[in-house]
Amino acid sequence: MSRENEPVPEHFDAGKVGEVWRTPYQQLAESARNWAKKRRIPPAENDPIKTCLLLIDVQNTFCLPGFELFVAGPSGDGAVQDNRRLCRFIYRNLSRISHITATMDTHQAMQIFHSLFFIDAEGNHPPVMTMISSEDILKGRWQFNPALAKQLRRTPEEMREFLIHYTRELEKTGKYLLTIWPYHAMLGGIGHALASAVEEAIFFHTIARQRQARIITKGSHPLTEHYSAFRPEVQNDPQGKPLVDANQALFRELMEYDALIIAGQAKSHCVAWTVADLLTFIRQSDPALADKVYLLDDCASPVCIPGVVDFSEAAENAYREFAEAGMHRVNSTDPMHTWPGPLSNL
Repeated sequence: MSRENEPVPEHFDAGKVGEVWRTPYQQLAESARNWAKKRRIPPAENDPIKTCLLLIDVQNTFCLPGFELFVAGPSGDGAVQDNRRLCRFIYRNLSRISHITATMDTHQAMQIFHSLFFIDAEGNHPPVMTMISSEDILKGRWQFNPALAKQLRRTPEEMREFLIHYTRELEKTGKYLLTIWPYHAMLGGIGHALASAVEEAIFFHTIARQRQARIITKGSHPLTEHYSAFRPEVQNDPQGKPLVDANQALFRELMEYDALIIAGQAKSHCVAWTVADLLTFIRQSDPALADKVYLLDDCASPVCIPGVVDFSEAAENAYREFAEAGMHRVNSTDPMHTWPGPLSNL
């Protein structure tokens, strides 16, 4: 017989989810131990049905208003609302979530999607949200910044060849054009950190369930975008040499669980790309595995910048395709035992 949802611990303040603070680890650890003892929540190793919650890039840079790439979504407050629901979901389902894995976008200034990487004929860097096509490179509208050549151990000519290859590869796969994003998720900066409310919930879960959360960084290679947790947007250089290998080990690890629940930011980019790659690996392995994947529809929002871009439709189309392939679109507010598939046995 399924257990009802747990209550939410008193320390959780929904009104602070859009803020940054220092997690009081020692105090929170004691609270989590007492919480688990009082409610007889066992160690995760004893779970008869093992579930993994995969959180994609729930970092300040995407999740907090005023930070570099706040995912506002259609509501204007998307990521904050998503994280309120996500934190409640974690606390209310402590006894059902066996493990949490979180990915972290991890960047430095000198990367292919930041304006420092390019100049025009007058030496100006591209504005944020500039889309760069292969034609732009071929016609010289945007050129590689030669000041970076020695640091990348390539000549400006080699980098021009690389950029033609790179932008053509993006176009071949039908993905978004190379996008110049604001400097974001900068390694060592406060924007790189997990959103405080979510980081606190992850730590609470780790102590209560006695199962170490896993943190995976991605996106540090200077010569490729890396939206997906599984592989970069372009994997090889013009000579066929790998830039970043696909993370097949992560796929195998996640598929060992009876159920995989996915949430995070942004629904139109890093989440969609991660799930798309996951679906590709599933189809190559065993299409029936799609049945164990659950997408928390109300804990992810698309990139929406009024008057600039709106990826809401792209996100919806992607999620529709995932559902048609056998994955489950669910809401965090619905009891997990009412979800279809393997979790209906909880």
